[in-house]
Amino acid sequence: MEQDFVLALQLQELWEAEDKEAEQQRALRPLSVVDEAWELLDPSPDVHGLFVQFNETLFWGRLAAVEVSWSPRMTLCAGVCRYEGRGGMCSIRLSEPLLKLRPRKDLVEICHTFHDEVDSYRQHWWRCNGPCQNRKPYFGYVKRSMNRAPSARDFWWVEHQETCGGTFTKVKEPENFSKKSKEKTQPAKLPNSESTNKG
Repeated sequence: MEQDFVLALQLQELWEAEDKEAEQQRALRPLSVVDEAWELLDPSPDVHGLFVQFNETLFWGRLAAVEVSWSPRMTLCAGVCRYEGRGGMCSIRLSEPLLKLRPRKDLVEICHTFHDEVDSYRQHWWRCNGPCQNRKPYFGYVKRSMNRAPSARDFWWVEHQETCGGTFTKVKEPENFSKKSKEKTQPAKLPNSESTNKG
């Protein structure tokens, strides 16, 4: 029985030594860019810093002419890349409302489904009073993230006028939006301008 106990202790020591060695190897290995540990170490990384890091490690510095910036008004997509062929300048604008508070894992992954999130920013709604209000898929609704009524500036306007002919009425907007816009358009009140001269 004592030999079994001694053997068990020796095996336990070997097992602990193997665990310790594996742990040391793990500590020496660099973390993957989507490693779960990053969520605690750096939950909201600097996107520009990530871009510079990825440029060096994955693209060998070839993206030095690319500009990355936040767009505070972009709400219908995660980002836009614009390339000017002659000068070689490329700019990437990322949606601040959709991406700013995302965890690191989401920022470095390729595929996202933002449809519900994008839809939540569309808080200005108009509805047509013409026949298109009975047609799929929109049933006469136009939903936008900005307070811009449907007009001739929309690519589909001419076709809408020809096939429907209805007019759009605003049916929904964010809470207190009307109050805010009225405050902006009212001129500032001047202090009492009654004369205080006693002469």
